[in-house]
Amino acid sequence: METKHRPIGVTILAFVAGFMALWAILLTLRWLGLVPWFGPGPSIRVFSLWYALMYGLLAWVYIWLTKMLWDVDPAAWLFLAVITVFNLVLNFVTLIVNADTFGSSDTLVVSIVLNALVLIYIMLPGVRESFGTKA
Repeated sequence: METKHRPIGVTILAFVAGFMALWAILLTLRWLGLVPWFGPGPSIRVFSLWYALMYGLLAWVYIWLTKMLWDVDPAAWLFLAVITVFNLVLNFVTLIVNADTFGSSDTLVVSIVLNALVLIYIMLPGVRESFGTKA
């Protein structure tokens, strides 16, 4: 089996995707009521099976994406771009529609900034060439 060279930028993207998977797992546990909300906001435990399932699915997607990035799979670039744009759209909608629902929008802003930086980075020509996609 031929081993593909993994540039440092792709390795960093894999670690960022792994971090996002851990973040989604933490959010899943929060929505299951197993971990209290941290930071400013409600100090009560909140339960929502729908949100827990959605964040659990997102965690699974990020774990899968981390594996694809680590293996420098050509489909990982497109998949990461789609997931990042999807997250940005959902974050902006949540920020505009119901930011006060969760007490603080600090974690939402961090998510927007992180996703925007990832999207800008993966659009660079060098990163696209690492995955074999042309501009």
